[in-house]
Amino acid sequence: KRLNVFKSSKIIPVMIMGKVLKGTGYPTSQYVEAFMITVGVAIFSVFSKSSDKDNTTELIGLLFMCMYICFDCFTSQWQDKVYVKYGRANVDPYQMMLGVNSSAIIMTTSGLIVNGDIPKIIEFFKVNPNVLQYNIITAITSASGQLFIYTTIKEFGPIAFTVIMTTRQMLSICISSMLFQHPMSLKALCGAVIVFGVLFYQIRRKYLARQNRSN
Repeated sequence: KRLNVFKSSKIIPVMIMGKVLKGTGYPTSQYVEAFMITVGVAIFSVFSKSSDKDNTTELIGLLFMCMYICFDCFTSQWQDKVYVKYGRANVDPYQMMLGVNSSAIIMTTSGLIVNGDIPKIIEFFKVNPNVLQYNIITAITSASGQLFIYTTIKEFGPIAFTVIMTTRQMLSICISSMLFQHPMSLKALCGAVIVFGVLFYQIRRKYLARQNRSN
């Protein structure tokens, strides 16, 4: 639950990271909209699930979640900076995927070698040969998801991508509640109304602004 609340609070940190990395300025209204979406998703995430049995919060866990937010915000803004610096027409999502995944392979392999876990992995594959097909399926779906992620960042920017991912989290909970008939509290519904209200307001505002430019 705490992780969901942290995930829902990424929009404003992404905007701040954009200001730091690229000097991007955002109007006050956009900060207000981001704050309202954050509040709405946080309310929805907290009140749409049953309370945890263990409500204690470790300092190290809080530190890790803060680091997650910082690194995640940096990643999308840095990718957008690469697109801007070298030209969006010169860098495609496949090149971005190659660079990111090659770095991830190097870091992961180095960690496995240092910790001496490679023999354990080989032994695991010997004992469970069917796991290979699951790894292949996961790799295909993960790569497909990354393609959509990098394309969204390239075409619409990191803020739009973060809003999409934040809203997706809420929609997944709604669909899960309907499929498995989990009750949803009134407070959770109020959070959903706040989020969708702000999103519809953004769509209407951009539509009117586009109409004014065309006139």
